Amino acid sequence: MPLWRIFSHPQTFTLDQRRTLAQKVTDLYMSRGLPAFYVNVIFIDVDEKATFVGGEPKSNFVRIVVEQIARTMASPDTEEGQKRRRAWMDMINDTLKTSIIDRNELDWELHIYETPRDLWRVQGMDPPTSFSDAEKEWTEKNKPVPYL
Repeated sequence: MPLWRIFSHPQTFTLDQRRTLAQKVTDLYMSRGLPAFYVNVIFIDVDEKATFVGGEPKSNFVRIVVEQIARTMASPDTEEGQKRRRAWMDMINDTLKTSIIDRNELDWELHIYETPRDLWRVQGMDPPTSFSDAEKEWTEKNKPVPYL
């Protein structure tokens, strides 16, 4: 279950820009086999009186904090793992390109946390195993349903 928290000045994104970015993030994870309802994007408005970078107030700064829960990335301990992790970060950059990266007036940062799969639930249920029939059913119905 990816949770994206996007901290920015209240005027950085219009409602349509927020909707578009949230859909792009959702599409990214759906392309990796996750149900749409797993993806949460929360925009948190923070004005220049509450955002400081290097000790200076900033109104053009965007901070993205991602928690990846439903899937974890490959270990960085192998060359293949490093390659897959870089590819994932490149996919994220592609997702952010028009909404953030191409907006030269913005300064931005992103980092990812990963939560162990056994430490989350949906509607009180443990999530089905990745790519299982139960997870496919959750994807098709776009909601959690009991499974065996």
